[in-house]
Amino acid sequence: MSFERENEAVGSYSALHGHSLQPMYNSSSGTPLNLQRPTTRNGSPAPPSVSSPTVGQQQQQQQQGNSGYPSFAMYPNNSFARFPVSMNVGQQQQQQKLSQQQQQQATPNSTTTSISTTQQNTSLGSTAATTTTVTATTAATTTTEMAQLAGNSTHVARQLTYAQISRQSASPHHHARTAAAMARNAPVASTVTITDPNNPSKSFNGLMSGVSNNSNMMSNKSMHSKEEEINGRTNNNNNNKLPNHSIQQQQTWTTLDMGGMGLKNLSLTLCNTYTFLTTLYLNYNNLTYLPSSINKLVHLKTLDVSGNKLTSIPPELGLLIQLRELLLFDNNITDLPSELGSLYQLETLGLEGNPIQPDIKNILLKDGSPAVILSLRENAPVGMPPPQREWITIESIGTEDDHDTISVFCFNILCQKYATSQAYGYTPSWALSWDYRRELILSEIQSRNADIICLQEMAYNQYEEYFRDDFRERAGYDSVFYPKSRAKTMQDKERGEVDGCATFFRSSKFELIEVSLLEYNQKALQRADFKKCPDIYNRVMTKDNIAVLTMLENKETLARVLVANSHIHWDPSFADVKLVQVGMLMDEIDKFANKHLNPPTSSPHGIVYSTTSKLPTIIAGDFNSAPDSGVYEFLSKGAVKKDHIDFGDYLYGDYTTDGLTHKLPLKSSYAQIGELPFTNYIADFQGVLDYVWYSTNTLDVLSLLGPIDKEYLSKVVGFPNAHFPSDHIPIMAEFKLRNPRPEKKLEEPNFGNASRRQPVKENNDHSNR
Repeated sequence: MSFERENEAVGSYSALHGHSLQPMYNSSSGTPLNLQRPTTRNGSPAPPSVSSPTVGQQQQQQQQGNSGYPSFAMYPNNSFARFPVSMNVGQQQQQQKLSQQQQQQATPNSTTTSISTTQQNTSLGSTAATTTTVTATTAATTTTEMAQLAGNSTHVARQLTYAQISRQSASPHHHARTAAAMARNAPVASTVTITDPNNPSKSFNGLMSGVSNNSNMMSNKSMHSKEEEINGRTNNNNNNKLPNHSIQQQQTWTTLDMGGMGLKNLSLTLCNTYTFLTTLYLNYNNLTYLPSSINKLVHLKTLDVSGNKLTSIPPELGLLIQLRELLLFDNNITDLPSELGSLYQLETLGLEGNPIQPDIKNILLKDGSPAVILSLRENAPVGMPPPQREWITIESIGTEDDHDTISVFCFNILCQKYATSQAYGYTPSWALSWDYRRELILSEIQSRNADIICLQEMAYNQYEEYFRDDFRERAGYDSVFYPKSRAKTMQDKERGEVDGCATFFRSSKFELIEVSLLEYNQKALQRADFKKCPDIYNRVMTKDNIAVLTMLENKETLARVLVANSHIHWDPSFADVKLVQVGMLMDEIDKFANKHLNPPTSSPHGIVYSTTSKLPTIIAGDFNSAPDSGVYEFLSKGAVKKDHIDFGDYLYGDYTTDGLTHKLPLKSSYAQIGELPFTNYIADFQGVLDYVWYSTNTLDVLSLLGPIDKEYLSKVVGFPNAHFPSDHIPIMAEFKLRNPRPEKKLEEPNFGNASRRQPVKENNDHSNR
């Protein structure tokens, strides 16, 4: 795409507030500074480019209180924003009169076109109404073409404006010098921070703020802005990002200006060391390529590589999902890689001055930068699938013991109601459709051929209309399903979209003895110690998560196994609620197990278990808790203290008076080899949230489903995508059941007739008694 640099211009472009290049272009008169009447130059830190205003001019303009030029304010990261200065009424009338005179002089057949528009600009709470007049001479543009451009003036003018700003910053370290000049003129409230000696994080003069606690900075669809309190999730995918806060807090600068230096190559140190950068200027150098390692600058929001000799863009640039501005002006780029479609937060894509393909150019002029990114994302090729996940063998057994094995498959399949483009902006819409995802889900489940399947976020209507019957007919699974508690208060249509937990089991191997539904909010009301705690009503009662408990009996060995399938609340700011829910889960598992220590009436010769700890138990689900959480500590160690950090200052009866305890010797199935790198993988969070827990005294782990290929992940922004239907990945473990053996009577040793004591013969004749 190529425009005439200064011969074409169209008004009605949107304000560029907050952009670090903005002060070099915008003014209250709306005319580019390089086209305004020159003013007396003061001292400049560096020789400016011919077409760009000098720093001295900017300083003089800032000192001219009534000149109409903007004033500036420095930020700690060396970025700067514009504070508009409103024109008075006289200035506005004079400006409007000048615009009218220019419009009257223009004719339809002339080559000079004047466009006058009024814009409403808002920046940091300040509002200024400015009138912008742009006069351009069209050398090679016909009247029809100009009319077409005028129809799309917003996007065209945005490209032209950004390109002009970029060209005015070709001098060495232009942005750094400009920021330094403004820093010298910026008022400073105080150079000394007065703090409370008893609380150093508290300031008196407002210049210091306490360090935020990021200990619970976890997200998932599951952990981050995935659910709403009532409807399940939010669509805000931008609130809980995964920047490295510890690194960013240590840095006093996040902007690096290497523009105008004639660079031909970039050092790998830049990409490997300065990963905290949010703004990087590499404009007007002699770069012929960008290294693929640039994808390590994961915090970049602005990248300017204009005015170089680039002919292509590395696909790895699509991994920089924090990018808001990608400026590629005045290069030799003809095409864009489809991987840039992952830049779902990109607001400005600068392509003017490049021989870009017509299809991309037309989309950009018609619908703007976001439309180009959308087109790249929707039309991206599927690509090669990752290698099959390997099985990790822990212990091998002979085929004669197969009847004692139990394989458990656990998967949060992502309810279709939550699979929106707002929540997963990096995923093509066709990959979010239920028809596409359902086939991938079914294929994944059928390929694993597990004995027991625990699914979370199963929609009510999908279970009834498809999964229940299809699994029974095709694979021989019986099942139980319960939706979340909110379904009870909904109409049929709304109820169908409510998700819940479904447990499938192979009917040829297991007999269903009993099933029990645990509704955490309802169970909390039944506890006497909870009824006096306001936090129960304010925090626990508003969450309608559930668990499904099933008692299964092996048809061949008559051994029973308790299977719990649960989905714990997602919000990281409710770590206390997670602990309470899991505490109630373990209490209910103990009560449920007590009911089934003796064999059911249907199999009177079944096994008798002396205690609940002797009953084989499997607990699977999405716990929305990391391995360093209180939930993980409680399940693995059997107890957490009453003052555990996850409880905070909230009160929950006996839980916060005596602490939490349970009787089962539980262990995560992956603990022997270390937890997987992640079970939840999205753009701004990767971590372990899903587990299959087992009672270690009754079950042994035989094998585990391994992680996803690292090479594949290095090219992926997040799930779901074309190969993975959910933002979670399934986990699976195979166990060997330790069947309790009946006690054998000890036989007396045989030492021969000479030494063996003769037993006393009991007299059974009661006639003489």
